[in-house]
Order: sequence, then C-alpha cells, then structure tokens
Amino acid sequence: MPLLLLLASLLSQYVGAASAKSLFPLVGAEGVTGLRVGLSALMLMAILRPWRSLPGRGDLRNLLVYGATLGAMNLSIYRAMELIPIGIAIAIEVTGPLAVALLGSRRLKDFLWIACAAAGLVLLLPLREASGTLNPVGVAYAAAAAFCWALYIVFGKRASSLPGGQAVAWGMLVAASFTVPLGISHAGAGLLVPAVLFTGLAVAVLSSMVPYLLEMMALRRLPSHVFGLAVSASPAVAALIGFLMLGERLSALQWAAIACIMFASAGSALGKARRGRE
Repeated sequence: MPLLLLLASLLSQYVGAASAKSLFPLVGAEGVTGLRVGLSALMLMAILRPWRSLPGRGDLRNLLVYGATLGAMNLSIYRAMELIPIGIAIAIEVTGPLAVALLGSRRLKDFLWIACAAAGLVLLLPLREASGTLNPVGVAYAAAAAFCWALYIVFGKRASSLPGGQAVAWGMLVAASFTVPLGISHAGAGLLVPAVLFTGLAVAVLSSMVPYLLEMMALRRLPSHVFGLAVSASPAVAALIGFLMLGERLSALQWAAIACIMFASAGSALGKARRGRE
C-alpha cells in the first residue's frame, strides 16, 4: 500500500507537469509558475493556517532561503520543460538531491554512483550531434533546477523544525511573493482566462497538494531508503507521462542516459540505508 501511494504521488506530479506544459503556449513558463505557486500557497495557508504559530527570528532566514529556492526551482524546471522533454528535464534535475546525498562521501561504491550520474549527464548534454537535438538553454535551466533542489533540501531541513508542515506553507508563500508578480508581468490578464485558471488550479493540486499529502502518508510506513528508491524512478515516470500525454519520444541514447541517472540515485539510496544500519 505505501508503495502504491508513492507511485500515485509520482503519477500525479508528472501528470500535473504535462498539464502545465500544455499552458506554456498561452501564458509561458512564468505564468504557469505563478499560477501553480500562488494557488498552492493559498491552499496551504488555508489548510495549515501557519499564522497561529509565527516562526522565530532564527527560523526566518532559513524560511526565506527555502522559499526563494522553492520558487526558483519551479520556475527553472518549467523553463526547462518548455524547451526539452519532461523526462530529460527531470533526469537532470534529480542530480541535485543526488549530489547532496553523495557530498563528502569517501566510500568507493559512492564514487560508482557519481560516475553513473556523470555518464548519464554526458550522454544528455548537447556536446555533440549524438546527444540529439536538446536545446542547450533548456539543459541549462534543468541544471539550475538541480542546483535549486539541492539548496531546497539543505535549507528545508533546517526549516523543518517548525510543526505541522508550517515550513512548507511559509516557504510557498515566500516563493509566491516573487513568482506571482513575475507571472502577472509576463502573461497579464491571460492568467484570468477561465480555461487557463482552471488548468492552473489542476496543476497546483496535482503537482503540489496531492503529492505532498500522499508522500506524507507513505513516509509514515516506509523506511527512508525505500522512499529514495521509489523516487529514483521519477525520470522514467516523467518520460512515460511525457510520451502518453504530449507525444514526447526519446531516443535510445536518451533512455540510456536516464537509466544511468536512475541507477545512480537508487544506488545512493541503498548505500545510505546500509550506512545507517552500520
């Protein structure tokens, strides 16, 4: 049952991403980011009501950086998805948390995971014709999203001492404070078109609210390494959703690159669990 919850979380997240991509021609990545983050912030504030216990001064800095990286990560990954397939964008993005997990490691096996991830990135980067027709700007945005995800993990952990998911609500509010004005300046009244607004609400629910709730339910019953193993499947799930909903076809070389990064992520999760037992 917990694994099914995680699978449902991944499917929801990337169905939301594919739905967001359908809005890019109408309001751009900036407009979609503003809709997703702004509506998610409103829902989280209404559900969690974090103002009942305001954060202390010591938590404020971590929350500001956490929220800023959350907003920048959403904007970067949507800009990447605007230019390259969803599965490839996610494969590059997950190298951010992978780097955090492997940072400072001295174990020989961990260097194997680093080499696998690096091999996958080399296959994806547009360094030669064999890498396909990937837009280099899209790859750069995906790399920026990976960097933001790494910072998000570090500062999110520091801010997670707040009770009842308040860090998520405050962080999303900080992210909305600059992504919403950016989206409005880019798309203007186009954000208020009923079809756009409704799809934006669906994206916010599918990509933020539903995965958050399902993951919280799954984490209560699963060891962290099993969670990490399941999440390592994210690039494949994203690529499959991209194919089914958007008709995005990847080459054999691109699938091999995604497999390398997934293998590195799964190996890192297993290695972390083994070190924890030791």
